[in-house]
Amino acid sequence: MSRLKRSFFKKNTLTVARNLLGCVLCRKIGNTVFRGIIVETEAYTQDEPSCHAFKGLTPRCEVMFREGGHLYVYFTYGMHHCMNVVTEKEGRGCAVLIRALEPLGFEGTNGPARLCKALNITKELNGIDLTSEDSPVWIERGKKPAEIVETTRIGIKLAADYPWRFYIKDNAWVSRK
Repeated sequence: MSRLKRSFFKKNTLTVARNLLGCVLCRKIGNTVFRGIIVETEAYTQDEPSCHAFKGLTPRCEVMFREGGHLYVYFTYGMHHCMNVVTEKEGRGCAVLIRALEPLGFEGTNGPARLCKALNITKELNGIDLTSEDSPVWIERGKKPAEIVETTRIGIKLAADYPWRFYIKDNAWVSRK
């Protein structure tokens, strides 16, 4: 399969969130490459208050203001990492949270913290370029899902009514139906 190019990520955040479904997230650890099909995403843009970039550029969310195709990893609740794919053009703070994967040969990926734990995605990977040939994390083209469900996001208080969560209908690995 081929890695996604930067042009894939530089589109509208909601479009990227939908288009990531069915793609394959790859994580190289040592000589082993772990793969999982992206089955659930959530979109976040600097225009809405639940986004880390809503109040502007800060050290925490600096990566979100890079051009699409970078990895934004943050630590939450003092114990969990979550991974996001930066979208749109440089200077605009937008990203897509990867919420769940259908694992291809490994376990524990339904939920953003579990998938980061299973793939050893930590703050050390914050800011890497997903489109680089030597990146330890990348995304490959996959199979377009037959049906996508659009619903409200999970675990936020502000802008919780935005229907910016997407998942593959009837997929067993989705974190919450």
